[in-house]
Amino acid sequence: MAEARWHRAYIGLGSNQEHPREQVTQAIDALGHLPLTRLTGASRRYVSAPVGPQDQPDFVNAVAELVTRLSPLALLDQLQALEQRHGRRRLRHWGPRTLDLDLLLYDDVVIDSPRLRVPHPEMANRGFVLVPLAELAPTLCLPDGRRIVPLAEARSGDDLRPLLP
Repeated sequence: MAEARWHRAYIGLGSNQEHPREQVTQAIDALGHLPLTRLTGASRRYVSAPVGPQDQPDFVNAVAELVTRLSPLALLDQLQALEQRHGRRRLRHWGPRTLDLDLLLYDDVVIDSPRLRVPHPEMANRGFVLVPLAELAPTLCLPDGRRIVPLAEARSGDDLRPLLP
């Protein structure tokens, strides 16, 4: 469903299978080609240890900023379709994946539905989300008023390192 006005959304990206760096880079490019959507920025890529089962490779992570006329659920549908095009299979919770796309924020909207929770419920606990998000949007505040930079600084000790070009 298309909205009448443009909305700002932040998307978390992660991959640890089938050339993760390329998966994330290609996905960022593809985000700019979603219907009624423009890519307005992307963070550097970072390498992080997996959340959950440790018997899997490290992840490459990034955050992208979009403006879109898609509703939150329509955007989620597009993100899930993009994951599928990249070979995403949901075999194990927190397991390895070719591409993971999370709708982190959509304007200052709070959504708590069976299909979608925004802000992403775990983002404030994950350095691999907060650090690239703070890099991309240092003045950003979450809908509850918390500023992104102090949240990122609190997670700066997480196992996270910039991916060199």
